[in-house]
Amino acid sequence: MIPIFETLRTYKSANLGSDLSAGMAIAAVGLPSAIAYPAIAGLPPETGLYASIFAVIGYAIFGPSPRLITGPDAATMIMLGAVLAAVPENAPGDRAIVASAIALLVGVYCLVARLLRLDMVASFLSRPILTGFMTGISLSILIGQIGRFTGVKIEADGLIRPIIELLGKMPLVHLPSLALASAMLALLMSVKRYRIPVPGPIIVVALSVILSIAFDFKGLGIKVVGDIPNSLPRLSFAWPLPIAFDELLVSALAVWLVSFSAGIVSARAFGASAGYRVDAGQELRGFAGANIASGLFGGFPVTSSDSRTAINLSVGGKTRLAGLASAAVLVVILVYLNELLRLLPVPALGAILVAAALSLMDFSGLRTLWRVSRSEFTFALIGLVAPIILGVLNGIIIAVGATLAYLIYCSMSPRMVLLGRIDGEHGFHKLHRDLDAKVVPGLAVCLLQGNMLFFNSDAVRSKIEAIADELPKETYWFILDAGAMSRLDSTAAATLVEIKGALDDRGIRFGIADLHNQCRQLLQSAGTIETIGQDMVFDNVEDMYTAFQEYLRREAHKKQDPH
Repeated sequence: MIPIFETLRTYKSANLGSDLSAGMAIAAVGLPSAIAYPAIAGLPPETGLYASIFAVIGYAIFGPSPRLITGPDAATMIMLGAVLAAVPENAPGDRAIVASAIALLVGVYCLVARLLRLDMVASFLSRPILTGFMTGISLSILIGQIGRFTGVKIEADGLIRPIIELLGKMPLVHLPSLALASAMLALLMSVKRYRIPVPGPIIVVALSVILSIAFDFKGLGIKVVGDIPNSLPRLSFAWPLPIAFDELLVSALAVWLVSFSAGIVSARAFGASAGYRVDAGQELRGFAGANIASGLFGGFPVTSSDSRTAINLSVGGKTRLAGLASAAVLVVILVYLNELLRLLPVPALGAILVAAALSLMDFSGLRTLWRVSRSEFTFALIGLVAPIILGVLNGIIIAVGATLAYLIYCSMSPRMVLLGRIDGEHGFHKLHRDLDAKVVPGLAVCLLQGNMLFFNSDAVRSKIEAIADELPKETYWFILDAGAMSRLDSTAAATLVEIKGALDDRGIRFGIADLHNQCRQLLQSAGTIETIGQDMVFDNVEDMYTAFQEYLRREAHKKQDPH
């Protein structure tokens, strides 16, 4: 059943007051970001309102979580801005069309990913990379607000060049704009520092509109939001698009990867705090509904919204009707308070974006990574630096590529550990960890801690041969403990035959213990088990140890009675 129908069927009237209150709070918190965030991607402010209205409706209908709220997200917007850089900035209409098309494609990618069970793709953007990435794009957002703070048009890209350009244009700085933006940023910081219960962006929007009316900011040369349509958009899909379709497909894929990765991390965090389980596959369906609805009604790609979900949980929203109520409130604001929105000063929006960027910087997380894992700290640095130096789109590709390279590197050389027995105890133990464990005379047992596949088979063979070279002369068996090996392939099967041959040349019998069923079937089909010998393939290491003791008794009997 479609989730919204289940909610309506089981809805309790006692929840209505909580849901309506939460809906108004969500709309109040979401309004500033709805107007401000489109500026990150060079989009007109109304697109943020459309996305905030229709994405919430789409998720409320199809999303699995009754309390998660979708909306504009900084990481998604900065990625979208990188994609839209190919569209001229003086053509906001074309940019809005492309943004809506990307939202539709992101929704389609969510459905395809759910169908193919590809929700694990988001795992390639690990938490360390996301930590660095969010800090990196936060720096990009900060630099992007120079123009809104100063009133100076900045054309340079990157982290340093815009600052250099600003220094060369210092005489052009519009002091009233700078003063207003600085004052609003100070207000936002004060609200956060003194934990004032009313969200800072709400105070800034309300106060700056009042000041704009009282002092005629537009007349003072302070840029205001300006014209915003006072009606809802019609269901539409523009074609042809002002961008090559193949480029659009790749760009939307990059936006999907970032939005879903950031969204699922956020969804899981809120699910844990609220006591409900988050299923990534089901969330794909909800994100698909949110993005398709946003794209069809003039919005842009969205994901889960931290601020809106947090306020929903704190105010006490009970069901998905809280999200629908927030959409209704935003519709009322768009239609009936449109004139006030038009007077909202752009420097105030810049201050909201700077405050949001500062809150996204996780330097404490970077310090923790440095202390806990230097390798993960390196990935965080890649996520931080790559988007700044190479651009967001290239940066995320580099970050994901680095993760894949690290996974391959770790898998190419799995650890191999020698095992022994402890007197009076059952089973085999790692020699390097249990000092009481001793090698069984004549028997070498080696645990392979990983899979054996085409790209690491040679490394495994080299390690086994190196271990064999160091074994005592009176070693009769070499047993590969495969208990930690869940997968192998035909290359590994052939390599095991080669290992057997190499050990035969040394006068050592080769065997395998504790094979998983799938691995056993593959080795059986490849003829490897027949080559090794059924008598040297054991269900577990204890059966192997019993067989080895029997082998020693037979060999001792042969020496006593050679006939």
